[in-house]
Amino acid sequence: MKFIKTAAILLIFLLSGCAANHARYSRLPPRFTYPAKQLPPRARVPGTQRPYRVHGRTYYPIPSAYGYTQTGIASWYGPRFHGRKTSNGETYNMYKQTAAHKTLPMNTYLLVTNLENGRHTIVRINDRGPFVRGRIIDLTKAGAMKLGMLHKGTAHVRITALGETAAIHSGRRDGRRFLPYKNFNRGNFFVQVGAFANRGNAKRLQDSLLSQGYKTISRLSRQGGRLYRVQVRAGRRLKTARALEKRLAGRFPGAFVIAH
Repeated sequence: MKFIKTAAILLIFLLSGCAANHARYSRLPPRFTYPAKQLPPRARVPGTQRPYRVHGRTYYPIPSAYGYTQTGIASWYGPRFHGRKTSNGETYNMYKQTAAHKTLPMNTYLLVTNLENGRHTIVRINDRGPFVRGRIIDLTKAGAMKLGMLHKGTAHVRITALGETAAIHSGRRDGRRFLPYKNFNRGNFFVQVGAFANRGNAKRLQDSLLSQGYKTISRLSRQGGRLYRVQVRAGRRLKTARALEKRLAGRFPGAFVIAH
């Protein structure tokens, strides 16, 4: 019986490894695939929620997308990856409304707005990426077409978390249902500007921001290991939080809004 339990644990570990993340590039420049080195977690969390490393940089998936919004560059990936496995084990289909993000939980639904032409679409996260500086989301060909960015390859966008899918059990078979976030325009918003494994580094950044008049906290997260997330208070309205994110993004690329 002990052997069976040990074998089961090994099988779970191997299966989580199959969902390894791939570094991807958009059509401009050419795309290449690199294996993402999985970091050993300290807590029992899904493989897609564990810290991972690509190109020498460590990424820390966030536990919840509630209140999440971010602006940056979107790209898309297509034929070379069509039919391959995504990070959560699904088969990538460039004609579906899915997307890749570096840190959002899998099955998060996002409203993606093209700030260059006003077009928008809704996508579901099922992959990791894009691992190109300045890019925040990788869309499918279908998503790129809806946003009017297919030929250009990239666009300046805003992404906003709408909700997530959760497993349901309905008698004979399991399914999934969409759980929307209630009134996502109001909440207790913060702008995250950094995440550190070392408490001292987080404290130095926090003190620096406090000295500049920002109400800043260092929040300890234990998901996938101890991590100190430095976050600046942004008020109760999403519009105000977005304005603060915009001001801080120049100094902290990758800053994003989150709610607690």
